[in-house]
Amino acid sequence: MSAQQIPATPPSPERSAGIPAGQPGAQAPRTGIRSGFTPLESLDRETPEPGYFGPESISWRVHHDPASILGGIRALAFQSLHPQVMLGFAAVTDARDDAWGRLSRTGRYVNAITYGTTAEADASAERVRRIHGALGLDRPDWLLWVHCGAVDSWLDAHRRSGASLTTEEADRYVEEQVVAARLVGCAVADVPTSVSELREYVRSMRPLLEVTPEARTAVRGLLWPPMPPRVALLTPARPAWTLFAVTGFALMPRWARRMFALPGLPTTDLHATITARTLRSTLLVVPAERRTNPHLTAARLRLGLPADNASG
Repeated sequence: MSAQQIPATPPSPERSAGIPAGQPGAQAPRTGIRSGFTPLESLDRETPEPGYFGPESISWRVHHDPASILGGIRALAFQSLHPQVMLGFAAVTDARDDAWGRLSRTGRYVNAITYGTTAEADASAERVRRIHGALGLDRPDWLLWVHCGAVDSWLDAHRRSGASLTTEEADRYVEEQVVAARLVGCAVADVPTSVSELREYVRSMRPLLEVTPEARTAVRGLLWPPMPPRVALLTPARPAWTLFAVTGFALMPRWARRMFALPGLPTTDLHATITARTLRSTLLVVPAERRTNPHLTAARLRLGLPADNASG
C-alpha cells in the first residue's frame, strides 16, 4: 500500500495538533497510512521496564498477531454504529478521505500503550485525551463504546482467525485492557473486566445503535478509500485492501452487518471466518522482522528479549 496525502481537505483540529515523528521538530504526515509511522530511533530502547503490560501479557500476543489488522478494521466499522459518537466524529474529521490514516494512527497509539514504557504510554494517552477534549469527543460513555468496540473486535478477530487463545486467556485480555480504558479517559468502574461482561455491555447497547448517514459514509470510506490512480491501477493495493476491509467488516456480528444492508458482501459467519483464517495464514508467511512494529522492537531491545520472543 502506498502512502497518500489528501491536500484538498482543510486540516481538522486533530491534524493541526501534529504528531512527533522522531527527529526534533519533525512531524509525521498528517494523513494517509504513513501518518501512523513511528521511527524506531524515537522510542526508548534502554529503560529496562515492561510498561503497563509486558511480555507475559495476553495483550502483547493479541496486538502483534496479524489478525489485529482485521480486528482494527472490524472495530472502525462496529464503532460507527453509535449515532452520537459518529455525529461528533464526523463533525471534526474526514472519515471518508482518510480511512487508512485513521487505522494507521490507531495502530500507532495501541502499540505505544501496549509495548512502550509507562512514560511513553502516558505521554501518548495524554496527547489523545487532549485531542479528544479539543474536539469535544471526550464523553466517558462515548469513550467506553469505542473502547469496548475495539476490545471486542481484536478478541473476535484473533479467535476466529485461528490464533490460539483459551477462555481464561480471553478473560485476561479483557481485564488487561481496563488499563487502556483508563488511559484514554473511561470511567474505570464501568469498563468490562471479562468476556461475559463485555458481551453484556454490547447487548445492552444494541437498542441505541443505528446506521446513520455518518456511519454509512465512514464505512464506505473504509471499504473503498480514495487511492491515487497510479496506485489503484498499477499495484495490487486496491484488491488487497478491499479483501482485508470486507473481511474485517464481515467479522462483525450478523445483526450488526445486516444493519448496513450493503450488497455484495459476505453474509455468513462461516465465510468470514474462513477468509480471516486464510488471510492470517498468508501474513504469517511474511518474515517476522517485516511485520514487527517499532514499539515492539524497542520493547524487546530494552528488555533484552530475542527478536523471535514468543510473547510478541
